[in-house]
Amino acid sequence: MIDEFIIRAALAGLAVALAAAPLGCLVIWRRMAYFGDATGHAALLGVVLGVALGVMPLVGVVVLAATMALVVSFVSNRSAYGVDTVLGVFAHSALALGLVAASLVPGARINVMRILQGDILLVSWVETGGIALGAALIIAVVSCFWRGLVNATLSPELMVAEGGSLLRDRLVLTLSLAVFVAVALQLVGVLLITAMLILPAAAAASWARSPEHMALLAAAFGGWAVLGGLGMSLGLDTPAGPSIIVIAALVYVVSLLTASRG
Repeated sequence: MIDEFIIRAALAGLAVALAAAPLGCLVIWRRMAYFGDATGHAALLGVVLGVALGVMPLVGVVVLAATMALVVSFVSNRSAYGVDTVLGVFAHSALALGLVAASLVPGARINVMRILQGDILLVSWVETGGIALGAALIIAVVSCFWRGLVNATLSPELMVAEGGSLLRDRLVLTLSLAVFVAVALQLVGVLLITAMLILPAAAAASWARSPEHMALLAAAFGGWAVLGGLGMSLGLDTPAGPSIIVIAALVYVVSLLTASRG
């Protein structure tokens, strides 16, 4: 009989994999992988501020990740430096500030390692429900704006000519990434959130025939990574979050090798 904590972990992981699929495709198409890092690294500071202010850490994560996403997006468009430089400054500054703040919060017990690498095996049914609701929200919003997001990626000029809004679609994407960071935090932790976004989508890119097909394949590959990673964690007693990313990386390698032969 399967233990209940395995069922909870699998359900939470599959929900995150489904949400990651369309977002990961958009992140790859727009070459925003480092943007995901900057948003993810803000999550640690969000947890600390949530604890310090006496609110749910999830609230702090969403607020800080969304703020970081919007600030980085604003500064990147106006900085004299390259986008990668701006993102590097914000990502590592946010992570360092979060680590320092965690040591300064009086009377609070913050498991920094759990935040950094995640621990999906410890999620409760309430947390699983919250993760599923967050994932459903991401999928609903991205689905609603999918055509505009794809058009803005492939041909921004044509989208504007047809009456679309680049600012609106940028806000949709950045805020969706912020919510994703919050729901994926317990799955793979701060350090590996971007990997969960891009590896399944990158594996799907070798086989996709359309943007929608790529998103569906990414969801399937992400689901395999979650279930395979949980199996690896249980069988070899390895950390669940990193194990999921290891399996996702293997799926990516296999996808590249088989696609090149096809």
